[in-house]
Amino acid sequence: MTRSAETFGARSWLFAPGDSERKMEKATASPADIVLFDLEDAVAEERKPSARTMVADFLRSRPDDGKDRLWVRINPLDGPHALADLAAVMPVRPGGVMLPKARGRADVERLDHYLSALEVAARTEEGSTKVIALVTETAGAMFTTGTYAGAPRLVAMTWGAEDLADAVGAAGNRTADGEYGFTYELARSLCLLGAAAAGAVPVDTIHGDFRDLDGLRARAERVRRDGYRGMLAIHPAQVDVINAAFTPTEEELAAAQEVVDLFAANPGAGTLAHDGAMLDRPHLARARAVLALAGRA
Repeated sequence: MTRSAETFGARSWLFAPGDSERKMEKATASPADIVLFDLEDAVAEERKPSARTMVADFLRSRPDDGKDRLWVRINPLDGPHALADLAAVMPVRPGGVMLPKARGRADVERLDHYLSALEVAARTEEGSTKVIALVTETAGAMFTTGTYAGAPRLVAMTWGAEDLADAVGAAGNRTADGEYGFTYELARSLCLLGAAAAGAVPVDTIHGDFRDLDGLRARAERVRRDGYRGMLAIHPAQVDVINAAFTPTEEELAAAQEVVDLFAANPGAGTLAHDGAMLDRPHLARARAVLALAGRA
C-alpha cells in the first residue's frame, strides 16, 4: 500500500463534463469530496482538444489550496488522447487522475511514468498526483482486478457496468427487477476484493437515474455494508445522499467506540462477551474502521 493510500478517503466522486465550464463550476461548488472533470465519455471525439484546454484553463483559475479535490478523468492509455490530456492538465496540477479502462497493474505503472515526467517538468512534487483506476470496463480487465497491490500512486479503485456490457456484446446489464445481472455484480465484487488486496479505497459505480434519490440511498447504504467506502455521482443532487450514506451515524460510532473501549480495557483478551454476543479481533478491526471512516468524512 502506498503512503497516500494509507491516509486517503473520499465518499462522493462527482463527474462534470470537461467541455462545459458551467457544469465544472457547479460541480466544484458542490459538497463533493472529489470532482472529476471528464475528458473521456462525456466529451464527443471532435470536442476533445477544446475540452482539455477548457479543463486546463479552469484548473489554472483555481487557488492551489483547493486543487486536491479537483481531478481529471483522462482517456484510455491505449487510445490517441491520453498523452495529450496529461500534457494539457499536469502543468496546472490537478489533485489526481482517473484512469479508465485499466487493464491491470501495468497500466497504472505506465501512467506513473508519464505522471512523474510531467511533474518534474511542471516543478510539482514527484509522486504527488494520486490515481483512481476504473478496473472492469473490458472483458480482459475482469481477470486482473487482483493485480494492483503495490501499484504506484493508486489510492482508489472503481468499476463500470456500461462499457463492460459493450465489451461482452450484451443487450443490457440489468435484470427484470432493475438490479445488475450476475456478470456486473461479479464486477462489483471483484473490484471490492481487488481494492482490499491493493489497500486502495473501493468506490462503487454510478447510479444512473439522478432523480431516483431513494434508490440511490438504498444502494449506497447496501454497498457500504458490503465494504465500499464511496460512490461515483453524475449529478450534484446525488452528492448529499452519498455523503450521508458513507458517513457513520451517531449510533454506529457509539457502538464502535464501545467495542474499541472494551478491548482496550482487556488488552490480553482474544474474545470478549458483549451484549449477549462473542466479539473477537475482526470485530475490533471493523469498529476501528468505522471510527476511521468518520474521521476521514
